[in-house]
Amino acid sequence: MDQVQLATFQAVVEQGSFEAAARVLHVTPSAVSQRIKALEQTVGQVLVRRAKPCTATTAGEVLIRFAGQVALLEREALDQARLSGSGGAVQLSVVVNADSLDSWFLPVLHQVPGVLFELHTDDQDHTAELLRSGTAMAAVTADHHPVQGCRVERLGVMRYLAVASPALDITDLSRTPVLVYNRKDRIQHRFLHARYDYDPPVHYIPATAAFNRAIRLGLGWGLLYEQEARPELAAGRLVEIDPGGHLDVPLYWQCWRLSSNALDTLTAAVRTAAARSLRQ
Repeated sequence: MDQVQLATFQAVVEQGSFEAAARVLHVTPSAVSQRIKALEQTVGQVLVRRAKPCTATTAGEVLIRFAGQVALLEREALDQARLSGSGGAVQLSVVVNADSLDSWFLPVLHQVPGVLFELHTDDQDHTAELLRSGTAMAAVTADHHPVQGCRVERLGVMRYLAVASPALDITDLSRTPVLVYNRKDRIQHRFLHARYDYDPPVHYIPATAAFNRAIRLGLGWGLLYEQEARPELAAGRLVEIDPGGHLDVPLYWQCWRLSSNALDTLTAAVRTAAARSLRQ
């Protein structure tokens, strides 16, 4: 495939329009349109949904991943060729669930020098979607089914405890509000439905620090990962909804299946950190 056409297609999807891509590429919108049409003729498929914003079709998502892989390998090759390492830094886009990012994952980045990271957060049950779309090169995910073109390995289990403030009335959980991170987050309901047959009122709080504070303030009950909950329980600042009960969420590492020093180094660092921090 023509690499200029491929880069133009990637720019259209990333920028959201032909006009914005033209500004980034320093060409006219007409030139962008011609390149996209030529690439679609080569592939024999429509690659871009002409909407606001422009998005990749299913066929286009395959090429987005390919374009990202080509760009990664190109940057690594240039960096090695220059020997000095002062060339354009390798960039890795990774999606991580918020609890992993707030606990064990962030120190991993120190183990991968010379790399610039773009981190995305999403619910662990949905992180693989960013791999499929080509937005991310690697993911901490609850999905053990490998995305096409990716390899997958098990990292371990993140254990969650159902907790609440001692001031919160938890005698009737059908009426007591539950705290949920966002509408993708189903782990509270998964925990609840394994024990009871009702749906309580819900507060949605899409920020980890605010979510944890809301539990402490007694706004509702919710699930905290074990490392966060244990000290609060020991100090008496929180109590368990179901003493001795828990919810285990298996986590997996998925990344592009290609030979990349940066991805291989990151994978090794993630594997080591997960072995120390997650239940095996």
